[in-house]
Amino acid sequence: MTEIKGIIAAMQTAMYEDGSLNEAEIRNQINRQIEAGVDAVFCLGTNGEFYILNFEERVRVMEIFVDEVNGRVPVYAGTGCVSTEETIALSKKAEEIGVDVLSVISPYFAAISQEELYEHYAAIAKEVHLPIVLYNIPMRTGVNIEPATVGKLARNFSNICGVKDSSGNFNNILQYIAQTKDIENFSVLSGNDALILWTLVAGGKGGITAIANILPEIMVSIYQHWLKGDMEAAKEAQESISQIRACFKYGNPNSIVKCATNLMGYPIGPCRKPFGMISQEAKDAIEKTIDTYYSQYKKN
Repeated sequence: MTEIKGIIAAMQTAMYEDGSLNEAEIRNQINRQIEAGVDAVFCLGTNGEFYILNFEERVRVMEIFVDEVNGRVPVYAGTGCVSTEETIALSKKAEEIGVDVLSVISPYFAAISQEELYEHYAAIAKEVHLPIVLYNIPMRTGVNIEPATVGKLARNFSNICGVKDSSGNFNNILQYIAQTKDIENFSVLSGNDALILWTLVAGGKGGITAIANILPEIMVSIYQHWLKGDMEAAKEAQESISQIRACFKYGNPNSIVKCATNLMGYPIGPCRKPFGMISQEAKDAIEKTIDTYYSQYKKN
């Protein structure tokens, strides 16, 4: 199975102004990330706007990724849906297309118990052979996948190989690591860009990062410096993204990341409506932050 580790770019889905898929730019961005040195690319996550794409569009995005990557790095794909049945159907389609790793968000909107979460993930694991990374993002789904649930799933299903935590609660990451430390080849990943280095230090394996859409080389350097044992350089790289993360206060992070990528000269397009409205104040702040990054980057 694919080893789940390193810097995994949580890629945006490029769109035209009318909201249709911009396949050429999706391919351009895949190559940009690979050239920057990411360990894997990830489509159809939160930043990929999976929640507003229909089944056929999600299939097409996976096809584009697998085709363009052409085996250079692993391809992760978000296949989580509200229902178990649809999640299995999309996951099987991903397997057929040639995706390497599945990321499965917990069901959302309706309240769900830990027992129901366990049964949901168990059913998926029985139906597909690909490695599965559980995706915990309670502020969007309304439920936290509890550490005990993650541990039980990991012990009972060999293809449940990791968990991505986007709760922003580092204690949750620490508990995931504690629950799974004795399970061979299980990976805990940070879904919060600010916690990637600290997750690695604590025993995690890396991060699935939205900021890679804006600053891929910096995100890659966090992991590479850590691998080499250069903690000072790793800390400096980790801390350097605080400025762009501060811009998240202006709106939905997806919208901020897409706005920043566009301002850098990459025609990634808008978020699909109704999302993506950005004030001029936000655009000015983002552009100023990007300019600061470029001046520092050129200086170094």
